[in-house]
Amino acid sequence: MIASLRGKLLEKQPNRAVIDCGGVGYAVMVPVSTFSHLGEVGEQVTLLIHTHVREDALSLYGFLGEREKDLFEKLIVISGIGPRLAITILSGLPTAELLDAIRAADAQRLTRIPGVGRKTAERIALELREKLGPLGEDELPDGVTLLGAIQRDVISALLNLGCNRDSADKAVRKAIADGVAPEFEPLFRRSMELMSR
Repeated sequence: MIASLRGKLLEKQPNRAVIDCGGVGYAVMVPVSTFSHLGEVGEQVTLLIHTHVREDALSLYGFLGEREKDLFEKLIVISGIGPRLAITILSGLPTAELLDAIRAADAQRLTRIPGVGRKTAERIALELREKLGPLGEDELPDGVTLLGAIQRDVISALLNLGCNRDSADKAVRKAIADGVAPEFEPLFRRSMELMSR
């Protein structure tokens, strides 16, 4: 089982990164919070890895922090939540807000995440509320990029989650008009909220 990868970042997209480790490129699915703090292509990165094995596939899921990886692994144990939905859930809310929503059994906040219905939200809160550890501050630095590139990345991330291109474009433009910070994570989350209405 692969537990971590350290190497050069060959490629990054809002839900996927490719890491070169000794001449082998590993494709790793990542949540938005990990993507937004990966650094630039060509830089060295280290990701904690969850290796998911099925009969027909071996998939890698990467995280910059232990807290996110732990939450991902808790989510995929819940009936009806696979790795892809778990990545979407981790991308839908900042980790601290997600943990807060689970602890408060706030199904309404959880259902704002695409793919999470009321029953799934209630199941998440019921099964994870008692299993969550203390909440700490996220120590990852904020990434700074140009607004145009961020808009493209946010739209790409929404399309990868199954959203319609026109709806994604309108949601991103509306979020920018509403004064959301020109950074990937807040813009992505606000766009997701607007699309779930």
